[in-house]
Amino acid sequence: MVSPLHALVMTKKRREPAESERHKEHDGAGGVENGLKYIKPSRIHGHSSQCSTNTRLNTLCISLVRIDYAPYGGLNPPHTHPRATKILVVVEGTLYVGFVTSNPENRLFTKVLYPGDVFVFPVGLIHFQFNIGHTNAVAFAGLSSQNPGVITIANAVFGSDPAINPDVLAKAFQLDKNIVKQLQSRFWWDNN
Repeated sequence: MVSPLHALVMTKKRREPAESERHKEHDGAGGVENGLKYIKPSRIHGHSSQCSTNTRLNTLCISLVRIDYAPYGGLNPPHTHPRATKILVVVEGTLYVGFVTSNPENRLFTKVLYPGDVFVFPVGLIHFQFNIGHTNAVAFAGLSSQNPGVITIANAVFGSDPAINPDVLAKAFQLDKNIVKQLQSRFWWDNN
């Protein structure tokens, strides 16, 4: 008979390195390289190291992302990670960051971060980063899941496929229906 405690334990089979790989160094995650090809219009570039691209991270329940922000205006737009807490470490530049708590308070917490500063974004809360400096900014984000998920808020609402009925969004955001249609026509980024 299996005890209730043991029944809750879930194991994952870890891939063992092949004989030819066993003598290679396995002391780092790797896979996070320099970027600087910015995505328009947000003017950021992200490169991640996840278990899907780096088997050394499999079963560790973490992901690592390097984010490069263009000078003044590079933006990681409001988004959420439904399955992970994020910790952000600024390496260079100056970022204005923040998150919004859940209903009913919807309280905004913000901070200006400089190199060496760290900020935590709680799991599932809407958050953002914005480069307020006049030079490039670079940050590393650690996420507490090997599959954190990401939902970019504006893209999910105004760029869904199929589109949400403009009447619904006009009423929800108290906007004219034509403005909603204009917003729905502008989104350029997929929602994954």
